[in-house]
Order: sequence, then structure tokens, then C-alpha cells
Amino acid sequence: MVNKRMQVKIRPWKQEDKEPLAAIANNFNIWQNLRDRLPHPYTPEDAEDWINFNKNILPTLNFCIEVDGQVAGSIGLTPQIDVHRNNMEIGYFLGEPFWHKGIATRAVGLLLQYVAEVFPHISRIYAPVFERNKPSMRVLEKNGFHLEAILKRSVIKNNIVLDEYLWVRNV
Repeated sequence: MVNKRMQVKIRPWKQEDKEPLAAIANNFNIWQNLRDRLPHPYTPEDAEDWINFNKNILPTLNFCIEVDGQVAGSIGLTPQIDVHRNNMEIGYFLGEPFWHKGIATRAVGLLLQYVAEVFPHISRIYAPVFERNKPSMRVLEKNGFHLEAILKRSVIKNNIVLDEYLWVRNV
């Protein structure tokens, strides 16, 4: 549970986030539960590229998760297109020192508020989760998502074929 005094917020990325982002993202345990587009090892140059990539995207789609003034993780949105334009995918990760403290649950809640305010046309938000990432599934469940499907043997990560759980929230 989040300590009542713990300040959790999501905000746009800043240049000074480069080193702390690289420090938390360069973690095999995080990489194991994310898509391969997150490099491993994760370098300060990767962090700088990510920050620069997001600099001019408006409205903001990718945010820093900040806890008590510290970079704690990343959370973001991928708007869908064409006939799926009323859908958004969300994804997130926390640095390992921030796990099991309710921070991800709060960050997802903040992101959902943002979607409601900035993207009123969105009627469906979803998050694909690897089968082994039970804590992330619990975060989604606490935020009103439901398990819509289990996509059997649909992903391969680190040469291991896994099921992917599709969590959905209709808004």
C-alpha cells in the first residue's frame, strides 16, 4: 500500500532524468517483463534517446513516474489507429527498489485520469502482460481492468515462448 506521505505523480520526461532513468531501467528483472524494444543493457544514451523522442509529442503520451521527487519508473500510452482509434494500450515499469509499495497502482490510476481528460474519445484501454508478471496483473485488476483473453504461446522473450494475458478496461 502506498504510504500516505509518499508523493506519487506522473510528469513529462526532463533532460535531468537521463541518469536516474538509465540506472533503474538497466535491470534484467525489468527487461524480462517488457518488449524487446527496451534495450538491455540500458545505457544513459538510451535514456537520452527516450527523453528526446518524447520531447515534442503533444499531447504527452509517455511519462516519468516520480516518487517523492525521485525517478521511479515509466508509464505511457500507445494510441491505436484506423478502426481501433478508440483504443489505447498502456505500459509501465518501476525500478526494482520501488516494487511492492502500491506505486504502480497509483501511477496507472493517474494515467487513467489523464486519458479521461485528454482523450475523451477513448472507450477501451488495454494492457498485454506476460504470464509470469502476476504483480502487474494485480495492478491492473486494482484499477478496474478485467482479463479479456489469454493469448497462448503468443510471445517470445529471451528465447522462451510465453502466454500473454490481455487486460482491458472499458471507459
